[in-house]
Amino acid sequence: MSDSDRAITYRWDELDSDEPMALLSRKRVIGTRAMISRVVLQKGCVVPRHAHENEQFACILSGCLKFELDSQTGTGNETVVVKAGELIHFPSNVAHAAEALEDTVVLDVFSPPSETTGIDRK
Repeated sequence: MSDSDRAITYRWDELDSDEPMALLSRKRVIGTRAMISRVVLQKGCVVPRHAHENEQFACILSGCLKFELDSQTGTGNETVVVKAGELIHFPSNVAHAAEALEDTVVLDVFSPPSETTGIDRK
């Protein structure tokens, strides 16, 4: 049995953290078909508009994020506020931006996994 065929337990407090942009830190586990990131955004953090091929679920554990995304009616932008206990799903290639309205902790699930996401410096 290879390592990719075994269950692995992780502890968030033991994982390495990176800071791909100001006011944001991230820890993540990358699997073969999905990845999960624990993202901490300080109030005022702005994630610029971006899109990616990965499907994304953003689960707000604490705090509050304001998302700007393409209107589903095609009439400009739409603003969605997502609070603790809520989540938002972004299908592949849906452009979005985010602003932390307060200190916020998010679990982001991406499929397929990738080494970079919209918050990584180019």
